[in-house]
Amino acid sequence: MLAGLAAPVGAQPLDEPLDERGLFEVRDTDVAQRTTIADSGVDVWGVHDGTMTFAAEPEQVQKLRAAGLDLVRIGDLDRMLADHNPGVRAAADEFPPGDEAYHTYTELTEVLRQTVSDHGDIAKLTSIGKSYEGRDLHLITISGNVEVDEDEPEVLFTCNQHAREHLTTEMCLRIIQRFTDEYGQDPTVTELVDTREIHVIPTVNPDGAEYDIEGGRYRGWRKNRQGNGTDLNRNWGYQWGCCGGSSGSPSSDTYRGPEPFSAPETAAVAEFVDSRVVSGTQQITAHIDFHSYSELVLWPFGYTYSDTTERMTPEQAKRFQDVGARLAASNGYTPQQSSDLYITDGSINDWMWAEHGILSFTFEMYPTGGGLGGFYPPGDRIEPETKRNDEAVEILLTEAGAA
Repeated sequence: MLAGLAAPVGAQPLDEPLDERGLFEVRDTDVAQRTTIADSGVDVWGVHDGTMTFAAEPEQVQKLRAAGLDLVRIGDLDRMLADHNPGVRAAADEFPPGDEAYHTYTELTEVLRQTVSDHGDIAKLTSIGKSYEGRDLHLITISGNVEVDEDEPEVLFTCNQHAREHLTTEMCLRIIQRFTDEYGQDPTVTELVDTREIHVIPTVNPDGAEYDIEGGRYRGWRKNRQGNGTDLNRNWGYQWGCCGGSSGSPSSDTYRGPEPFSAPETAAVAEFVDSRVVSGTQQITAHIDFHSYSELVLWPFGYTYSDTTERMTPEQAKRFQDVGARLAASNGYTPQQSSDLYITDGSINDWMWAEHGILSFTFEMYPTGGGLGGFYPPGDRIEPETKRNDEAVEILLTEAGAA
């Protein structure tokens, strides 16, 4: 965590010029105010107890203040990044000193290959495509008879759409290691592996994740590396760019891209999900997309405040609410519809449900807050914060059989 973030300084005077990107809070917000903030194209970092934390350019700050919002300035983002980086390591693709417990792309690849070597009877490693810079988008499938496409409910876990959210990759790794290492020993794990097909994509955004740690220093980077970068979780095809929940400006951290699925990473994941329609039936019945931070369980829709639409009946909305509440009760997160946070469009959950009827959730992981430090929890938090979701993963895998 960054020192001083728990007690930020007061708001700058409105007439004080701003010439740098800063970190800000707006406190005691309602959903309309949060949507106004997000719609300005700022980089939203988290929301907790009505306080919204975000990075903003000077022109965005002036726009929001002109709209009557009381912005509290936490600090200069570049200076905070410099303070958070204790030193530069020799290798270009290593995490900063003290965070070696996190996995680089190379280390992740080695772990996945070793997992399949150790558990080839239940685990298979493939690639669903290439990132913009040519890295494989790894997919590991775990099942009791993994070489046969059996008629079993399938569940998908995706991580690291946003580059700096490295804890989520560790979350996907825990799922992989738990459902392979504990197979044949833990009765619950064994039954779920034998009766499900579990698909895990540990990093949807490997290029951005590697760029975020380039030179052993954190950059606070969110997007992929295509041009100025695309926010992958605004690039999905359903209600893309419809409702003020993303930006059309390439410089924005919520840039949705020039068209739906313009990012090769989202296109590859979507193509894989499309490929699981067998004889007219989608085999994937449930999904979690892991993000950080704020400790939330979110479900569709993000593009509208309405609980029900032509793609969401009252009964379906009730199921999302019930399952979401059970998931949150297991890990201590807060459950809510995505749009209760603020409006987003072109998101993975909305597309998964609207296009395929997949029971799709987003988990915003640890911590509840913390500014820049919230994206970079120390390595000793990996085990407790990923283990914290063991029961939730089991709940979703079980619920997949009822979908």
